[in-house]
Amino acid sequence: MTSISARIPDEDAEELEEVAELLGEDRSSTIRRALREGIEEIRVRLAVERYQSGDVSVNEAARIAGVSVAEWLEVARERNLTTQLKPEDLEDDADSALEI
Repeated sequence: MTSISARIPDEDAEELEEVAELLGEDRSSTIRRALREGIEEIRVRLAVERYQSGDVSVNEAARIAGVSVAEWLEVARERNLTTQLKPEDLEDDADSALEI
């Protein structure tokens, strides 16, 4: 396991301690959980932004988000995203679906 260090504001350190206590975890476990959940949320947010702007297809949005195409379609449905598909995207996405 890789070790990292970071300086955080005192307010964040206090918040971290409080959340760790609420979870019944030590501070390191809480930091790992927050980092993992934060990275997952950032990936989904980036995928949503790029998909909504038409920069990426369904398949690429799923890759950016780190989820399967089926999971991405659920994310898109939950967030009421409008389809940004081009004809060539449909062919790529159909090929990906066949692989599943």
